[in-house]
Amino acid sequence: MALPLLFFLGVRIYPALLAFNVSLHEWDIMSRARPFVGLDNFRQLAADPVFWKAATNTFWYVAITVPAELALGLAVASLIQSVNKFQGFYRTVYFIPYITSTVAVSWVWRWLYFKNGGILNQLLLAVGLPAQPFLSGPAQALYSIAAVVVWQALGYQVIIFLAGLEMIPPTFKEAAKIDGANAWQIFRRITLPLLNPTIVFLAVLGTISSLQIFAQIMNMTSGGSGQGDLGGPLNSTLSLVVYIYSLAFYKFKMGYASAITVVLFAVILVVTLVQMKVLNRRIEY
Repeated sequence: MALPLLFFLGVRIYPALLAFNVSLHEWDIMSRARPFVGLDNFRQLAADPVFWKAATNTFWYVAITVPAELALGLAVASLIQSVNKFQGFYRTVYFIPYITSTVAVSWVWRWLYFKNGGILNQLLLAVGLPAQPFLSGPAQALYSIAAVVVWQALGYQVIIFLAGLEMIPPTFKEAAKIDGANAWQIFRRITLPLLNPTIVFLAVLGTISSLQIFAQIMNMTSGGSGQGDLGGPLNSTLSLVVYIYSLAFYKFKMGYASAITVVLFAVILVVTLVQMKVLNRRIEY
């Protein structure tokens, strides 16, 4: 028992405390002088337009990906459960993108999104529609990345929803059918309430993942090419984690980057607690 506790303290708690300590200093890795500045790094956030842009983008990633993942995951899981053959095959097909390297997935989709020569634009041109900028257009870039995040995470959502659906006793649905309930009434009054623990679990996990989105942005925008324009174009895809990475390892402002890390940690903690309080329902039949 002591060894897992020490491992947790060393891997989770100590780095978090260290990040908070660094956030209170002007911590430049290129200099030995690291003066204590108190809450100055946090005050600087209020006047940093790039920070607020990254925070807004991160909010939109959560607002787009989490509901889409839950809705599509439940819909696909319900369809798979309804078929009698090849359920294992369908599960595998949907789960493969989730276990595939995020870097590989991101670069493949980056190629698909190319304005000149990309498969998606070739298909649009083939049906008489104009080519779209996708990743190269500030108005479409964030949504293009969010779509890839949803596509890759869908397999995990499907597997967990399938497990939740199989835990619902079939006698409940059979009794409802005898009472004259239609498919929608059964789904709304029986399936959805009994799936509440599953929905809460996936909503919390998906929100945390979206708040920490990093690899897709780094590899699908110009930042993935090593040119330093992280979260492009024009910061339209910049997330808080990418901004933290940029400050820490491009500009060497470890103190300021750690301050944003502390803020992000607080946001994740608060959002998680609120979700578990608001979404959690005890349903018994």
